[in-house]
Amino acid sequence: MQGGSTGVGYGLKYQARCIADVKADTDHTSFIAGTLSLKEENEVHLIRLASGGTELVCEGLFSHPNEIWDLASCPFDQRIFSTVFSTGESYGAAIWQIPELYGQLNSPQLERIGFLDAHSSKIKCTLWWPSGRNDKIISIDEQNLYLWSLDSSKKTAQVQSQESAGMLHYLSGGAWDPHDINAVASTCESSIQFWDLRTMKKTSSMEHGHIRNVDYDPKKQYILVTAEDETGINIWDLRMPKAPVLELPGHTHWTWTVRCNPEFDGLILSAGTDSVVNLWQANLTDNTTDNSPIESPRKKADALLNSYSDYEDSIYGLAWSSREPWIFASLSYDGRVVVESIKPHLMKR
Repeated sequence: MQGGSTGVGYGLKYQARCIADVKADTDHTSFIAGTLSLKEENEVHLIRLASGGTELVCEGLFSHPNEIWDLASCPFDQRIFSTVFSTGESYGAAIWQIPELYGQLNSPQLERIGFLDAHSSKIKCTLWWPSGRNDKIISIDEQNLYLWSLDSSKKTAQVQSQESAGMLHYLSGGAWDPHDINAVASTCESSIQFWDLRTMKKTSSMEHGHIRNVDYDPKKQYILVTAEDETGINIWDLRMPKAPVLELPGHTHWTWTVRCNPEFDGLILSAGTDSVVNLWQANLTDNTTDNSPIESPRKKADALLNSYSDYEDSIYGLAWSSREPWIFASLSYDGRVVVESIKPHLMKR
């Protein structure tokens, strides 16, 4: 099924790559997005879907000192988020807090409550554990994985442990397993590495080329989804790491990001540099939820439910709403946010 966007739009002032669901806001469907301007003062936008779903409202607009390359919202406090930023000469990462009375202020300033300043290599991303309250945060640079302990009341973040990925690996990102607080996957060009946070040691790896992005399936343990330059989208059962169990064709250019739905089984979003968002239904056998892996790897499948193609630039940001999981937001490089609502017949719990 092909079609243009019929969603609700919102425009950022500058170019942008990063958008996240404000999971801790249980009263509203909210997203937070950050801009990527080299010469101008960058901005963080707190965006809320108005009642009735016909309008996106800016609930807060905050200055951010540098280009935002990664943004993640705290899952247990709607006022806290983290960014990876570039000054033009170096990269840094910090944890920020939206001021409590921001709605009454003319020009509210973000409060920095933690500076992730232990990195010597280029920082790629920050990760919060998605499944509940946990005052730990992970930061990944090209060479290292850091585990931090956050104390928001004292406005400090302390390194708890750190480990190197090895000289031959250049890390590009990662994901925290929602089923296991001690398990993290990190990506590099030629493999996915799996880490145990209790020891900060690699437990295993999967060799596979040109991986852009990775996401765990929050509904099915052992299931991991990857976005890859050449092969599109691969779905893996981690108990059978030699080959993916399902291959989706992806995009006509680079497949840049993938996101698994928080509630609906097998519902996956992908976006890429072809200016398209694709919605997929990956039908995996039910035994992925028990202790036995999928019996045999699958071949390529065409599981495309819908394409949203009313964009003029590459799409780097995707976020499902955890409050209303039939809603998602996309962000194209030209700063355009579009929030879409999926038709009920396309979803299966």
